Amino acid sequence: EENLIIPENDRIIAVEYLPGQYDQRADSAAQCIQMIIHGERPDIRVAKIIILSGDISDEEYEKIKNLVINPVETRFASLDKPKTLKEEYPVPEDVKKVEGFTEMQPDQVKSLHGEMSFAMSLDDLLFCQEYFRDVEKRDPTVTELRMIDTYWSDHCRHTTFLTRIEDVDFGDDPVSARIRDVYGKYLDVRKKIYADKSKDICLMDIATLAMKYLKSTGDLDNLDESEEINACSIVVNAIIDGRAEEWLVMFKNETHNHPTEIEPFGGAATCLGGAIRDPLSGRSYVYQAMRVTGSGDPRTPLSETLPGKLPQRVITTRAAHGYSSYGNQIGLATGMVAEIYHDDYVAKRMEIGAVVGAAPRSSVIRKTPEPGDIVILLGGRTGRDGCGGATGSSKEHTEESLYKCGAEVQKGNPPTERKIQRLFRKPAVARMIKKCNDFGAGGVSVAIGELADGLDINLDAIPKKYEGLDGTELAISESQERMAVVVSPENVNRFIEEARKENLEATMVAVVNDTGRLKMSWRGKTIVDLSRDFLDTNGVRQNISVKVRGADISGSVLGKLPAEIEELRDKPLEAWKRNLQRLNVCSQKGLVERFDSTIGGGTVQMPFGGKHQLTPAEGMIAKLPVENGNTTTGTIMTYGYNPDISKWSPFHGAVYAIVESLARLVAMGGNYKKARLTLQEYFEKLGADPEKWGKPFSALMGAFHTQYSLKVPAIGGKDSMSGTFKDMNVPPTLVSFALVPTDVTIAVSPEFK
Repeated sequence: EENLIIPENDRIIAVEYLPGQYDQRADSAAQCIQMIIHGERPDIRVAKIIILSGDISDEEYEKIKNLVINPVETRFASLDKPKTLKEEYPVPEDVKKVEGFTEMQPDQVKSLHGEMSFAMSLDDLLFCQEYFRDVEKRDPTVTELRMIDTYWSDHCRHTTFLTRIEDVDFGDDPVSARIRDVYGKYLDVRKKIYADKSKDICLMDIATLAMKYLKSTGDLDNLDESEEINACSIVVNAIIDGRAEEWLVMFKNETHNHPTEIEPFGGAATCLGGAIRDPLSGRSYVYQAMRVTGSGDPRTPLSETLPGKLPQRVITTRAAHGYSSYGNQIGLATGMVAEIYHDDYVAKRMEIGAVVGAAPRSSVIRKTPEPGDIVILLGGRTGRDGCGGATGSSKEHTEESLYKCGAEVQKGNPPTERKIQRLFRKPAVARMIKKCNDFGAGGVSVAIGELADGLDINLDAIPKKYEGLDGTELAISESQERMAVVVSPENVNRFIEEARKENLEATMVAVVNDTGRLKMSWRGKTIVDLSRDFLDTNGVRQNISVKVRGADISGSVLGKLPAEIEELRDKPLEAWKRNLQRLNVCSQKGLVERFDSTIGGGTVQMPFGGKHQLTPAEGMIAKLPVENGNTTTGTIMTYGYNPDISKWSPFHGAVYAIVESLARLVAMGGNYKKARLTLQEYFEKLGADPEKWGKPFSALMGAFHTQYSLKVPAIGGKDSMSGTFKDMNVPPTLVSFALVPTDVTIAVSPEFK
């Protein structure tokens, strides 16, 4: 049957992925057919046919089409039978030079900056011009400028957090005065830690100083330190079959706010995939995940959707589907799911994934790469989807983002990442790896470029999803299921053979050398040749002044009833019922049940407990993923954050976030004195406005004060500074994640006993 016969008045919508977007269903079907016929893999394309029956007006039909089609990822499919499924890809041109770049006047460089839509600042581009003119004495290639733009992006190099703070102006209100006092304490601690060393004051230093101080006082005695800084890592004495054994526990939080805003399923799925890759690159096995998200009201009518935005209901439901789909396929228990509702997240969604992994310490070998060592690319193939992910997530969201950012959002392929997990879990394989980096934002340029000071990278060796990719795309396209590993020459064949056993592609793509230069060749020509010293400058160090404007005490949300409850103050029963109906109070069981919390058999507490399975847990607990034997050692992870407090006062918001995460941890039976934190910052685009800079400054001062006072350090974190849409901004956000090792036999659950 080649013709679809439908009733005369019914309407059809045929939907397919855009060319270049990964289609897991088509790929799986092609693999199955190949295995059945023992021949070549066939070309398969998939479309979804939606048939609408009933009396549907043209206006309703258009509304349904706009709801079904997201132009970032899909398009209307033709109902005609295609002549062939073979895609014809034009042969890409050679990578061009930016002719005359070194001779351009400042206004010409400014025009080029706009034409190429760089995420780096104009000062950075002028700095590049100076480098190529005075040091390299040549014009750059397009690939070099694109690669530098990616390498120095805020996503990859935290340029906002590393901006030098020149002076701080405090307001006259009581909250500003309190922040001034904490700032004085911060300056005193700096003197103790840095002594006579010159060290810039910046947001990154504020975020990390408490950890450095507590390490110096002996209050951080289990930190696992190395050149690999892909995830927080602590040493844990695990009890396995009654015997003590040293394990490394790694944990990491990751955001995919920009991708999830424009393509919810793929953005949320790769949020989890990206979070998994970081501990995985540290050779640990990821065994539990937490999802914390921020959304506008999903009950908002579709007709009130802002131009250039997807409906909040579409974003929140498709994102939940994407995250849970990835976790279920890779085989990862999602121990806690929480969605926070606030109108300001209409500006840009918050999508956070936090994961916990572990491995025997004896399985993790870390060595400095030496000349002659080989870099192997492991896992998925490279495609055009994924170009611009780092730079895109470093920019603010605009009305055009929904239509122009499709290539930045990838579809994940979780079975491939599961294979990498299985491979890295083999001790013999893990010990072959000297150094490892995951292919997150920036692709080859960052994942391989960070592994050693001197590298020769052969872009022709990189496996491709399809032909037609040019050198620039091969250099900067990120991928969700790839790893770059450094191994000794004598281990190359053995490593590739072990990868083949897991049905993973492993390809030699680069050689380590001692030149101190990053080189990339394509079609036998060098298209990137840059000094490591230049790359490591991370561009021009920006300077900023900060204005701290504290909160209005009279407007404090602390101890104040919500507006919808205040009007029922004299009717306590009605007020109680109304409060239970609020989005941030009502049960989220319907959302939570989309996720599997039992995968792997290590979950200690279910998300809901009690006789009727209705009492929500305060966090998540799981046993370490021991393959042989039995263990009573596990981990507790919790989170803390309240957007209403943070919007009123970012300083108080950060204090309460950390206190809340630790209070929940204690309620589950954990020892807060042994807890370790990782923080997630998410703020509006700051630009050069000192008062906007005062918000993350105040929040980090609150975090510093709390860590210092409680002697609980944050040993990691992630910042996202692009939460702006036109004149709308996300609420000042600092989410605290707390983790502590524990004896799972003394865990406490919250339901009535």
